[in-house]
Amino acid sequence: MAKKQVTFADIAEYTHFSKTTISRYFNHPDSLTLENQEKISQALEDLGYKKNKLAKVLANGKSEFIGIIVPNLYLHYYSEMLTQLLSSYRDYHYKFLVFVSDNGPDEEEQYIEELMSYQIEGLIVLSHTLSSEKLASYQIPVIAIEREAEHICSVTTDNYMGALQAASLLIRDHCDVLIHINADVPKIIPAYNRIRAFEDTCKEHHVPYELNLNVCGDSYQELFSQMKIIFADIDEKYPGQKKGVFLANDTYANMFLNLIFQKYGCLPDTYELVGFDNSPIASEAILPITTIGQQIDVIAHTSMELLVQQMEERKKRKPVPLAEPIHKQITPILIRRETTN
Repeated sequence: MAKKQVTFADIAEYTHFSKTTISRYFNHPDSLTLENQEKISQALEDLGYKKNKLAKVLANGKSEFIGIIVPNLYLHYYSEMLTQLLSSYRDYHYKFLVFVSDNGPDEEEQYIEELMSYQIEGLIVLSHTLSSEKLASYQIPVIAIEREAEHICSVTTDNYMGALQAASLLIRDHCDVLIHINADVPKIIPAYNRIRAFEDTCKEHHVPYELNLNVCGDSYQELFSQMKIIFADIDEKYPGQKKGVFLANDTYANMFLNLIFQKYGCLPDTYELVGFDNSPIASEAILPITTIGQQIDVIAHTSMELLVQQMEERKKRKPVPLAEPIHKQITPILIRRETTN
């Protein structure tokens, strides 16, 4: 016979506490003394209690769900970040509802309303569609990763330091001209500092440089078609010169490397490449790519730690809201591989 479901009444009878006290243990454990918490915890183990999570959601409105919104999954950075965030279930036991948002603010607002209907306890946003002011208006803990975050908490890479490392490496390797390939990133987005640091470093060292901010497209295929045009232009413009190419992410770097191999069958001495992210594609490329490692696992862990702290605070009887958003910055690491000397 199947075992009988252990109820609050069973736990109350076993511990000689009231059902109200047992309910407080599940919903507001900090309202009980540590001694009583330990007694109830031991009783749950003795009785073989299994949580009815649906009943818990209906009782206290806490779903243990976190929403995640990413702009796409064809850039390897986002897919790796999502993998790292999802793996945090082992540590925090929160579950995730994920939306990919790339069709404008109306769609993203619809997705967030859908997430709110599931009573999510927190939200992680990597897309750039809605302002942080709008995201803050939903009145739940929100963490931004690598995006504008004036009104919400955030975790970012030190993008300026990363780009400085990339440009400095190419300068040390005696490249004749440095080229940065990126989208036309708005200044309010943290990744803009990759453009700014690249340009600052080239000017400081009086090195010829070019900013190519023409990458655009809403799919991998569109990006690759655009990259073909960019590669052909660079290859024709600087014949015989040693070109140090710093690309905004490892997906772009892998595309550019493939185009070089398609034309030359190897990486000629006239090219050095540096990517950004250290997503798996960088180490698995046809030639492992030198990159600026964002420490994606650290960013994901830091984001979850910051979000969980806020969500757990809200469950207390007298929660103390943050006085102002917390912004954390993770130091990038230069990872030398075979696309640089």
